[in-house]
This record gives sequence, C-alpha cells and structure tokens, in this order.
Amino acid sequence: MIDKINTLLEEVKAFEAKTMEEAEVFRVRMLSKKGAIPALFQEFKSVPPADRKAVGQQLNQLKQAATEKVNTIKTRLETEASSRQPGKKRPDLTMPANFSPIGSRHPLSVIRNRINNIFEKIGFVISEGPEIEDDWHNFSALNFPEDHPARDMQDTFFVEKDPDIALRTHTSSVQVRVMETQQPPIRTISPGRVFRNEAISARAHCIFHQVEGLYIDQDVSFADMKQCLLYFAREMFGEKTQIRLRPSFFPFTEPSAEMDVSCSLCDSKGCSICKYSGWIEIMGCGMVDPNVLENCGIDSKQYTGYAFGMGIERIAMIIYHIKDLRMFFENDLRFLRQFESAM
Repeated sequence: MIDKINTLLEEVKAFEAKTMEEAEVFRVRMLSKKGAIPALFQEFKSVPPADRKAVGQQLNQLKQAATEKVNTIKTRLETEASSRQPGKKRPDLTMPANFSPIGSRHPLSVIRNRINNIFEKIGFVISEGPEIEDDWHNFSALNFPEDHPARDMQDTFFVEKDPDIALRTHTSSVQVRVMETQQPPIRTISPGRVFRNEAISARAHCIFHQVEGLYIDQDVSFADMKQCLLYFAREMFGEKTQIRLRPSFFPFTEPSAEMDVSCSLCDSKGCSICKYSGWIEIMGCGMVDPNVLENCGIDSKQYTGYAFGMGIERIAMIIYHIKDLRMFFENDLRFLRQFESAM
C-alpha cells in the first residue's frame, strides 16, 4: 500500500493543468467519492495494526497534497482569466481596505458590563436565576408580609393559572436561591431583567433591569457596606464623587437606606438632572434582616450581611444624559448607533 501512496504522490506533484476543466478532471479522479485516494482509505481498513500509524500519516499527507494542488491550480487559473478580461483593471493592493461598519452595543449592556466589572474587581461573583418565580423566592423568603402592597396586582404580573407564580419583581429572588444553596461567606451580584405592573412613561416602565448585590460573612457591618458602595460610586462616576445615605425602609433589610451620589453634571451646584439639590438617588441598600437569613438556612447569630440594588436604566440615564427611559426599549437605530464604539 505504501507503494501505491508514493505512486499517487509523485503523480500529484507532477500534475499541471492549463484549463479549469483539466483541474476538475484531476480532482474527480483523485478526491471524489470514487476517486483513487478515497479508495486507499477503504483499503487502509485492512492494514495490520502495527503499520497503521505510518501508513495513515502518509495517506493523510497524500490527501492534503492533492487538495492543495487542486486549489492552487484553480486559484491561478481564475486570476489569469480575470486579468485577461478587456477593460478590467487589476486590483490596487496599496488602497486602504473598505471595513464593514462596527456593530452597535446596547447602552444597557454597556452599563451592566461596567457595573459587573467594578464589583468583580473586589471579589463579587455573578449569579443568575429564573425570570418566572414562585411566591417564596420573590416575596415570602424576603420578609414581605402577606398584606404588603408589592403583592398586589398593581405591582406584580402574576401567572393567571397559578396565583403563587409571577414574573420576578426584583433580582433579590436570585439572592435567596444563592443563600439556600451556599454557606457563607457569600459575595455575589445578580444582574437581570425584572417586571412590574406600572404605567409606561419617561420615568417608568413595566420592564427594566437591575443589579443587586449581597455580602454575608462574620462581623459584616454597615460601615463595610458604605465603603463598598463608595468604591463603586467613584469607579462609575469619577474619583471625586461623594455619597449620601438616607434612612429608608425595605422589608428585607434593617436598617435600610437610600443612597445618593453627588451630581457630576453640575459639580453638585444644582441642575435639572439633580432637581437643583446637588444629589442623585441611584440605589437602595441596608443590612440583611435576620429573618431573611434564617428563612434561607443561615444562622443570623453567627453571620451578618448587607444587600444593595440599583436600576441599570437609572445609571445609564445619568451616564449618557438620557431623559426618557422609553428610548432604551424602542430599538431606534439613530439612538443605538451612538454606542457603536462602547464596550
């Protein structure tokens, strides 16, 4: 069999063609299903196991040589044929290339990636979960009372056939799933799409995106949370950014706070974006309520933690000076093309 391979290899090396027809005839004779080289591959099955490695290598070299020879000849003949066409100029290889347009990246994707990258630098990992949730993960485990307004139809899209199943209203449901399956220390962020039954306007939408964070370990304090969020604010909005925490209420954190950042557009002097206050609210935060820890199987006497959550649209509107939230969902190419070079 080695002799047959060498004979065909010499024939391949010596072959030349002056027309495309001759090259095609050679290809069919050598490489088609009934050609000489596939026939050798069939014969290869009967080669003794001790000789298969050496024979197989030479057989593959033969096939590669024949394929390259046919492609080389056809490329040369096509080039010669095009150069002989009357009135057709040869391409100028010194001309600059005509690059294809750069694709656009959605501004929400840009901001989500920036937020993820900031928190990943300080040890947070990304967790994801389902967009259709049950009552336990979306409400009960997070310390929502039975009569809490968020359970009402005005705020939640319930699945009609099962009143205990709904589209998630926040990505805190992902945090519940993480706490149920992992033991502290836990340091995670949960970006994702959420749904609330709200009227669509320039400042609100029934679909929006959140990034929520959770850190649980021994001896975690409110001061730890403040330092973490200050780091985030300065990475996102600039190193001169200041933050302000105002008392608030959330069922799943105690104490709770709203966090504002100093307005970078007016240098905190007052403008229409910050409503002339010098501050812009960007997120809610607080220490994880002990009831939430216990609901998820974590000893609240041994562990403490903090949680925070922000709207990606909110951050994007501040960064890009966008005044109408609906623009993120309208797929207007004039708007989206502005973010072609954004990563």
